[in-house]
Amino acid sequence: MATNVVPMTDHIVLKAVEAEEVTASGLVIPDSAKEAPQHGNVISVGPGKVNEQGKLETIELQAGDHVLYQKYTGQEVTVDSVEYIVIRFQDVLAKLEDVKTPAAASKRR
Repeated sequence: MATNVVPMTDHIVLKAVEAEEVTASGLVIPDSAKEAPQHGNVISVGPGKVNEQGKLETIELQAGDHVLYQKYTGQEVTVDSVEYIVIRFQDVLAKLEDVKTPAAASKRR
């Protein structure tokens, strides 16, 4: 049975995107030289947190979004042999979107 990881307050559960293991020139990068990942896929999002005025500040992300987050942030957890990172919404730097260039769009026509 799979376990759903449901974050509390303003936390976000991510699945980190693994760093490349081979460079473009074919060199294998050892684990000790790899940098910590800084982007991942959102698995689940908490409801948000209550501000000083007593209003709930919701999080503008949803499962499936791809985000950049601060380096060396969050807590790594393993649930059902799957590794996740739990971070606060304030540690999200940007949401990545697939942007199609006008040239690519015109080639499809």
